[in-house]
Amino acid sequence: RIHAHSLNPYNQGSEMFSTTTLWLALGFSGQALFSARFLVQWLVSERAGRSIVPEVFWYLSIGGGAALLCYAIWRQDPVIILGQSTGLVVYTRNLVLLKRSARAATLDDVEGASVP
Repeated sequence: RIHAHSLNPYNQGSEMFSTTTLWLALGFSGQALFSARFLVQWLVSERAGRSIVPEVFWYLSIGGGAALLCYAIWRQDPVIILGQSTGLVVYTRNLVLLKRSARAATLDDVEGASVP
């Protein structure tokens, strides 16, 4: 016999939204973001006819890496924790370098435009 409270997905006894299920969803979402970066990089490179790493690649890397790091911490997996932690430093550094390069190019354009 089915009771009305057993159909509620937020019911304490329900496994539908258990803590484990939510952590697994985070882990799979992180892996999907992390994998999407390769698809994006491939499509952009194919369109350009040469290898290109677009800025969005690094944002997907950070999003996926952060989600996977949280999942690894929950799983208490030191191998994944170490890998994702160091990866996040590299992904963030690449974004800093891209922003710095874009800012320098903008300054060059402004300085070049003001020269008679």
